[in-house]
Amino acid sequence: MKIARFVSMASAVLLIFVMGFIQASNVCAADRAPAPHQQSSDTADRTPHIAIPDSKLARDAARYIRHSEGEFLFEHSTRVYCWAALTAQRNGLPYDPELLYVAAMFHDYGLTENYAQSHLRYEVDGANAARQFLRSHGVSEAASEQVWLAIALHTTNGIPAQVSPLAALVAQGANMDLVGAGYGDFTAEQRDAIEMAYPHPQDFAEVFMRTLYDSLKHRPETTQGTGLADVMAYEDPHFVRRDFSALMRNSPWAARK
Repeated sequence: MKIARFVSMASAVLLIFVMGFIQASNVCAADRAPAPHQQSSDTADRTPHIAIPDSKLARDAARYIRHSEGEFLFEHSTRVYCWAALTAQRNGLPYDPELLYVAAMFHDYGLTENYAQSHLRYEVDGANAARQFLRSHGVSEAASEQVWLAIALHTTNGIPAQVSPLAALVAQGANMDLVGAGYGDFTAEQRDAIEMAYPHPQDFAEVFMRTLYDSLKHRPETTQGTGLADVMAYEDPHFVRRDFSALMRNSPWAARK
């Protein structure tokens, strides 16, 4: 009997020890950060301040845009996302990282050779493509429409901020990367980190304006009344900006008087 009791007690102690070991192992495993999934080279996060989304949606968008646009516009779009996300964090604006990333990726997609025959505004071409991409990934119509508006309006200053935080962020990110709008709102550390990861080429302004011109010279009418008309005039000495005042003075209403 004594031997049986001893064996029973020993078994109970051993069971408690084993259970304690398993529980401790589980706690340690929970405390350890899980190993991150290996990121695609298209979305690999190279900035210490902003996490680029590493979801299937984001990876597919990055791969699609990099293949269609090339490295120059892809890196510009990535910087736009970074500036936009930092702006959101600084100003406490709510945003969905995936939607912001897709909007940033597609905001210049209308400049690609896919639209060499289009006579829509290039912003609309990019917005349409982004909406189709989101629909193909099962994203809701409401969310897809937000991205559509953000891209379609990103060159129309004064409007995006009144539409949605997403639209405001895409426009602000693009303006920061193109003309340095809000440059002083970012710390030197933030600017240096993004520039180190996705640097502006030394001839960025000239290359970007030439890219705009090459993509829009067959549809110059779509640039009238926008800042893109300035690019057209810079690249083409024969381009004539529309004079809205002259249109009013020479309209059929004025001519009949």
